[in-house]
Amino acid sequence: MPHNSEYDLLVIGGGINGTGIARDAAGRGLAVLLAEQHDLAAHTSSSSTKLIHGGLRYLEYREFGLVRKALQERETLLRAAPHIMSPLRFVMPHVPSLRPAWLIRAGLFLYDHLASREFLRGSRGIDLRSHPAGAVLVEGLRRGFVYSDGWVDDARLVVLNALDAAERGATIRTRTALVGATRAGGQWQARLQQPGGAIESVSARCLVNATGPWVGRMLQGPIDSGRPPHHGVRLVKGSHIVTRRLFDHDHAYIFQNPDKRIIFAIPYEDDFTLIGTTDVPYDGDPAAVAIDGDETRYLCDSINRYFRRKIAPADACWSYSGVRPLLDEEGTANPSAVTRDYRLEYEAPQGQAPLLSVFGGKITTYRKLSEEAVDLLGAALGHGAPAWTSGAVLPGGDFPQGDFEAFARGFAQGHGWLPERLARRYAHAYGTRAERIVAQARSLDDLGRPFAADLYEAELRYLRQAEWARSAQDVLWRRSKLGLHVAPEERDRVARDIDAWLQAEGTPPPAAGRAP
Repeated sequence: MPHNSEYDLLVIGGGINGTGIARDAAGRGLAVLLAEQHDLAAHTSSSSTKLIHGGLRYLEYREFGLVRKALQERETLLRAAPHIMSPLRFVMPHVPSLRPAWLIRAGLFLYDHLASREFLRGSRGIDLRSHPAGAVLVEGLRRGFVYSDGWVDDARLVVLNALDAAERGATIRTRTALVGATRAGGQWQARLQQPGGAIESVSARCLVNATGPWVGRMLQGPIDSGRPPHHGVRLVKGSHIVTRRLFDHDHAYIFQNPDKRIIFAIPYEDDFTLIGTTDVPYDGDPAAVAIDGDETRYLCDSINRYFRRKIAPADACWSYSGVRPLLDEEGTANPSAVTRDYRLEYEAPQGQAPLLSVFGGKITTYRKLSEEAVDLLGAALGHGAPAWTSGAVLPGGDFPQGDFEAFARGFAQGHGWLPERLARRYAHAYGTRAERIVAQARSLDDLGRPFAADLYEAELRYLRQAEWARSAQDVLWRRSKLGLHVAPEERDRVARDIDAWLQAEGTPPPAAGRAP
């Protein structure tokens, strides 16, 4: 599709919902432009607990419809991207003073049966005195439960949706901010500020406000909608810490706290444990969110309540925070009780261009949200192409029979000169697209300059050309988590080297239906 300044859809926001909508719409033949003010997944969508899950604890708040929808999507997503998603077993130690065993059993029964399961095993009770997961737990914990959910590389999920959208004809613009949008002549006339500061004017038949924590601010600022929104969002900060690995097995833990909240401890990046999350009301700039000392101590205390090995704030080798834009509901004071469901606010005054704003949501239900959004917009545009994403795989996930392990073995064997750990990382991150990185290489030297932590020039070139990576931060903390594997005292130097290389290479030239 050639570059132009007239589109069917202008999507504002490069998080999971924005890229999911752009992908779905482009696959139905609509002309799509997505504009993101920073990098793809720069904020909320790279700051999750990395889970594709139904939300076991939402059953306590009687969110049965949301849990069922999320459980259905969990299976769909595991089929769509088996390289960046995988099943994960969770251990829940039973503490009688917090929740009775019968209540947990009833919740797990519902969790197992609210939607069909193809990939994931059902729940069961375990004796922590003999189960491997019990060895690291404090004495006195004898009984527990095991159930299944899914793990996901959240930032890569966003990038793969953008990549699929681009390959289906969408134009993806990162570091491009919406500075104004007004209705005129049955269309939206929008002004976009390009990375260098120049203002570009574009028109679109529909406008999608998928800006997450900024959704309300956009409707009161750059987007001239002519009326206040019907819905609102409650901003809640969720913070995580990462420590060196606290246990050796492949299960994750879900811990109940006395305040009725839950905390996860998840195997992460081979050498680490991911711990989170908090729920703290937030009213600041979503782009400037950061963990505070109270949150770090809360997470450490939650872990120390269960693990024999105690941790302190100084054991956190990395932390990250995100702002969740939860759907605001009157009468719900507890942030943990606020629904994780979403609302699509659609308005199209007589004879005027439609505006669709996304309020709330969770990463697990992004595909369904996107499908519903494009169904609405397609009807408004008189475009009747059917939904298609439920049976489609994301870039790199096209393995025979969806068997990632067979692919990973074959990839390693076919490139025997790659170190085992690097071959597996390429397979996980890029799936079948990993071949585009190694190309005709026959040795590590053929991959070009090494930067650090198994990052070679060939991968950096691929990320720049194909995945909109424009800075070291994009590369080390979103396209990958290689920053974790660089010694803290070396991170600044490595980042400077990557930034210098990217600057020397320049911005890739524009391509039809692709990043500029």
